Amino acid sequence: MDKPLIHMENLTKTYHIGENVVRALQGVSYSIRAGDFMAIMGPSGSGKSTMMNILGCLDKPDSGRYVLDGEEISDLDRNQLAALRNRKIGFVFQSFNLLSRTTALENAELPLLYAHVGGKERTDRAMAALAAVGLKGRECHKTNQLSGGEQQRVAIARALLNNPSLILADEPTGNLDTKTSEEIMGIFTKLNEEKGITIIMVTHEAEIGAKAKRSIHMRDGRIVREEVKA
Repeated sequence: MDKPLIHMENLTKTYHIGENVVRALQGVSYSIRAGDFMAIMGPSGSGKSTMMNILGCLDKPDSGRYVLDGEEISDLDRNQLAALRNRKIGFVFQSFNLLSRTTALENAELPLLYAHVGGKERTDRAMAALAAVGLKGRECHKTNQLSGGEQQRVAIARALLNNPSLILADEPTGNLDTKTSEEIMGIFTKLNEEKGITIIMVTHEAEIGAKAKRSIHMRDGRIVREEVKA
C-alpha cells in the first residue's frame, strides 16, 4: 500500500494566552492519501486553523509526529520548512492576500519571482495558470479592477505556480457570494480530479464542505467525526 502524503500521529498544540491555557490540539492522529480532497470542519476554537497551520509547515506541534510526503517536519529548521512549503504547498486564503495596485499577472508571478525563475518562463507559467482558472484576457487588470471571485481565482493561480502536490485553502469562499463560491469550488474540484492535486480546505459552511470527497469534524482540539462521500 502506498504511503500517505500526510501522516499525523498524536499531535498536540497548546497556547498560553495571558493566564489562559488553550489546548488547540489534543492528540490528533490522521492520514491523508495523495489525490484526496478533504474538508476540515468545526466551530470556532475547535482546532481546525491550528491543524491547518501545522499541515502548512507554518507552525510545529508541541508533541507528536507530522510527516509530509516522507519528511518529518519536527526535524526541520525554519529555512528548511520554508523550502518545503515552496516546493510542495500552495496556499489560498479567505482574504485573497493579493498585492494592491498590481496586476493579476504580477500577483500570480510572485512565487516564481521568489524562486528566481527567469522573466519569460515566469510570465509564461503565470499566464498559463491564470488561463487554467478562467482569467484569460484579465491578466493585465489590477487588483481593484477585479471582482472578489476573480481575485480568488488569481490567488488559486498563484498557488499553482510551483506545481504543488498539496493546496491548503483556508475558508476560500468566506468572502464570496453563493454563485461565486460554486464557481471557485468547481475550480478546486477540477484541479483535484484532472491534475490529481491533493486539496485540504478549512470551512465552517456545510454546503461547501459537502463538495469535498471526505471531511473531518473537529471539536475541542480533537477529531470527533469523519464523513466519506459515497
